[in-house]
Amino acid sequence: MKALILAAGRGKRIDEITRFQNKCMVEINGQPLLEHHLCRAAELDVSEIIIVIGYLGESIRSYFGDCFHKIPVRYIHQIEQHGLVHAIECAQNYLTEDFFLMLGDEYFITPRHKEMAAAFYREGYFAVCGVLDENDPVSIRKTYSVIEDESGRIHRLIEKPRNPFTGVKGTGNCIFRKEILNYIQYTPIHYLRKEKELPGLLQEAIDDGERIFSFRYCQKYLNVNHYEELERFVHEHSLSFG
Repeated sequence: MKALILAAGRGKRIDEITRFQNKCMVEINGQPLLEHHLCRAAELDVSEIIIVIGYLGESIRSYFGDCFHKIPVRYIHQIEQHGLVHAIECAQNYLTEDFFLMLGDEYFITPRHKEMAAAFYREGYFAVCGVLDENDPVSIRKTYSVIEDESGRIHRLIEKPRNPFTGVKGTGNCIFRKEILNYIQYTPIHYLRKEKELPGLLQEAIDDGERIFSFRYCQKYLNVNHYEELERFVHEHSLSFG
């Protein structure tokens, strides 16, 4: 298995702290956000870590170098940012194994990446999506909602739903068979964001009959997009940031 970490975006909505640094380098509890993901990848003993970089990407490369905990690190430059699926597409020539997708601007309380990887292989899934139960529909609108059956098999995913009617919130942590790359060409462009989105990619595989399941990945989750949300999150969970 490889790890694919997406870290190309600037984060204009938190310009207060990203004007001079990539938002994935914002520190939480004394570590850059990106380093938290690298540590999880190392715990999974992946064969390679691939980081997609863009805005101030050379600062990321110079900080982490070409090896992390004895695992080789490869950098792919996403020259223009056209969404998450485009970032995966930029790295697809190097995704020669199953891979664990991570978004460099997410932070998790008690992530269960090892258990998620074990379930992926034990059950022979085509893909597994890290999700959490969420009571706040406003929060779900910021990512994607998941419609699943009693076994956890996903039947539909909705990007930034206007009116979420399930309490299952998706995250950017997913594990894929490498064959997911075959569905990029069929993924529709989201009507609002004008980009190919992760739920659209997954939905193409689901509609083709592939077995994609949810996995309760963490207790709490933050996507670092707004300064006020970041402040509130670190205060609620007794964390620090800088």
